Amino acid sequence: MINKILIANRGEIAVRILRACHELGVATVAVYSDADRNAMHVHQAAEAYYIGPSAARESYLRADKILDAARKSGADAIHPGYGFLSERADFAAACAAAGLAFIGPPPEAISVMGDKARARTAALAAGVPIVPGTDARAHLSDAELIAAAGDVGFPLLVKAAAGGGGKGMRSAASAAELPAALAAAHSEALAAFGDGTLYLERLLPNARHIEVQILADMEGNIIHLGERECSIQRRHQKLLEEAPSPFVGDDEELRQRLGTLACKVASAVATPMPARSSFCWTKTATYFFWK
Repeated sequence: MINKILIANRGEIAVRILRACHELGVATVAVYSDADRNAMHVHQAAEAYYIGPSAARESYLRADKILDAARKSGADAIHPGYGFLSERADFAAACAAAGLAFIGPPPEAISVMGDKARARTAALAAGVPIVPGTDARAHLSDAELIAAAGDVGFPLLVKAAAGGGGKGMRSAASAAELPAALAAAHSEALAAFGDGTLYLERLLPNARHIEVQILADMEGNIIHLGERECSIQRRHQKLLEEAPSPFVGDDEELRQRLGTLACKVASAVATPMPARSSFCWTKTATYFFWK
């Protein structure tokens, strides 16, 4: 039974979690940096703990300070919200080691789905179709990627194997454009992630980017919460999300098919966890693309 939750986030994200906790009768603990001393989430929480300077790397990204605040407050669980430490497998593992429920995916699920190569492998193993591409685990040289491009098919995307957020991605409409795309993606991937490994993936022009939200508990039960439209983007970064997707519209058969596929991927990585190691509220999005 969880009686007190520390919210390892700030702003609107933290306020939404606070409201849900208040409705459930669960005590709350806020954390704040210098920039957020007078923020709404600090005033609305039952307790609040200072965790450092305004820069996120010195406060909200400091797992040791978050865990220390949880220990001092007597919290049972940590809710990371999204961003910051929410997708850090080492933080989820540290929470479990400290006897705290981590309200999020188990560490292994975060590790797998945060690694493009392992995520593609997990999807294939679960029987979920993926966009054609090279094996992101193979660490192919530029010459090998150029040789494989014909099998992948143009237009294609050059993608960094190690990261996300639209970094290390370049498109190539033809073989003539591929060397420059590889060079640019290598440089950006090294700067952003310290790893220049690349792979190729078929580019689907005029595609829709649709995500399916899933929810899982620590017993391995998984449901989906419908889809959201994320196609409005700039430089591969989402600008607007809309739910439900106007593209899916009233097609309930398609909606259920997408949800089933999303749950299949989640079931491949979100294994049941010991009762005190993870609350396992798996807030994972699965991506689907259509012309």
